[in-house]
Amino acid sequence: MSSLYQRYSILFVCLFPLLLTGCGARNQLKLSQNRARDLYLQNQQLAKEGDEAKRTANALAIEKHRLAQNESQMQAQLDIANQRIANLQNGQNEIASRYKNMLVGTNGGNPLPGDATRRFEELARKYPDFDFDPETGVSKFNSDILFGSGSAELRNDSSPILQEFVSIMNSGEAKKLNLLVVGHTDDKPISKDTTRKSHPTNWHLSTDRANSVILALKKQGMAEIRMGAAGYSMYQPVAPNSNDTNRQKNRRVEIFVLAPDAQLAGWDPAMHK
Repeated sequence: MSSLYQRYSILFVCLFPLLLTGCGARNQLKLSQNRARDLYLQNQQLAKEGDEAKRTANALAIEKHRLAQNESQMQAQLDIANQRIANLQNGQNEIASRYKNMLVGTNGGNPLPGDATRRFEELARKYPDFDFDPETGVSKFNSDILFGSGSAELRNDSSPILQEFVSIMNSGEAKKLNLLVVGHTDDKPISKDTTRKSHPTNWHLSTDRANSVILALKKQGMAEIRMGAAGYSMYQPVAPNSNDTNRQKNRRVEIFVLAPDAQLAGWDPAMHK
């Protein structure tokens, strides 16, 4: 009996590691299966997210292409509109030039003698906000050199340039010539209540500024009989009113030098000699 017990004991001792090994293998297999299942599910989720990201990227690419096409079309339309504005502006300037020439009875040439033209060119170099065209004899004053914003009252420091202007016009052959002083504004309506009391509209502001220059020239020694005044409000811009720089150019006072026999809007200088 004892011998049989010993044999079974020995057999159990020999088989026990094999039993443990079989249980461990099943556990490892189960763990591997669970891990494989988790990896499969994670892979499925990542694939799903990848497909969604791809669809989103494709949709964004299509939208980007559509926006680029729209932007290109809008830019083309904007270019066409700007060209039309430029064409209209050029046409308006040409009409304005012809109208001015018809108004003052000149052919657009410079009636000033050579010495006066040279002096006006020197004056333009001296004052950056003063322009002189030797081809036409037209002088242009940037409004900022003459007036404060929204005002028709001349600045105190405007006297020297107006004094020099009159000095040129009262010397030599230039004494025979007359002047048309024209005021211009930009396209912005009068906004300040204090300004509207004196200048309700841009028409008032443009003509009031022309009148102020007339009176200042008179004070400096220019005979009133040699001068006329006009205002064109915002309707004869020299640049599109699209930004502050251009609007500053449009706020100006122009002085046209007239030949001795030029008729100013039906006014005959011969009747006043």
